[in-house]
Amino acid sequence: MFDLALATLLSPVVLFFVLGLLAGLAKSDITIPEAVSKGLAIYLMMAIGLKGGFEMAASGLTGTIIAVMLCGIVLSFALPAIAFFFLRTTTKLPSVDAAATAAHYGSISIVTFVAATQAVDLSGLPSGGYLVAVAALMETPAIVTALLLAGRSKKAAQQNAPAQQSAPTGLLREVALNASVVVLVGALIIGWVTGETGKAQVEGVFITPLQGVLCLFLLDMGLSAGRGLRNGWRMLQPATIGFGIYMPLVSAAFAALASFALRLPPGDAALFMTLAASASYIAVPAAMRLALPSAKPSIYLTLSLGVTFPFNLTVGIPIYILIAQYIAA
Repeated sequence: MFDLALATLLSPVVLFFVLGLLAGLAKSDITIPEAVSKGLAIYLMMAIGLKGGFEMAASGLTGTIIAVMLCGIVLSFALPAIAFFFLRTTTKLPSVDAAATAAHYGSISIVTFVAATQAVDLSGLPSGGYLVAVAALMETPAIVTALLLAGRSKKAAQQNAPAQQSAPTGLLREVALNASVVVLVGALIIGWVTGETGKAQVEGVFITPLQGVLCLFLLDMGLSAGRGLRNGWRMLQPATIGFGIYMPLVSAAFAALASFALRLPPGDAALFMTLAASASYIAVPAAMRLALPSAKPSIYLTLSLGVTFPFNLTVGIPIYILIAQYIAA
């Protein structure tokens, strides 16, 4: 485990994230224009979607793949309820803040998934491209669960009733047409349809340069995480910060049980555990701003991006790979 953790920590993608994190905490004037950051995010989603589509075209759709997809959907619905229970019993967060935060821990972080893909490749473990489809399916069910959890609280329902009554169509559109979902699913289908012919045509743009673009994007993510921690840490109590560390491990444990039951190979199990353990900081915050406007972004965004994302990137992914190798042995 030490060798695996060291290899992950000393990889360029993680080191660039650490550089950005330290620069953000130190109030460095390093900046990456927002348009460039959005362009990098779209590129990464296109690249990982195409890669998954190409691999699915080569392997085909099997019963195991369908079972993993169904497990991913179930986890995305169930994990926010577990996260909400922990937050309400161990922290002093109001129901609406707990529900909004819980939603982030049922959805996924595609950047964490991409980083895990690189770490799995570094470990010499083959993995299936269908996990990209699982990632797309796990983006949005958590949002539905979060709204149901918030609705259970009479106070939260009263605070957010106008927004929820006036904008159900807007929320549905926000979720269904979210950029990460559209690009991921679209690229996956394109890669699946075009197969090896399409791969040969775009390999020089979307496959070979992926590692370098990921380094640049994680530098930007590190800057955002550092600045978020610097400005929002006062809103996070020790119990809340602790949740951001132990909840990924709880989620990964459920995914590990599913992986063991489905007899997934180590690479697939590690990536599935990573999906379950990651926390959204793109799709879900946008939906929560629309659906639960009284929830505090300084809590849920700082926790997901400033605590859970660095934990998964530096410590969590090596643990998930190690557990995946153990359960597959």
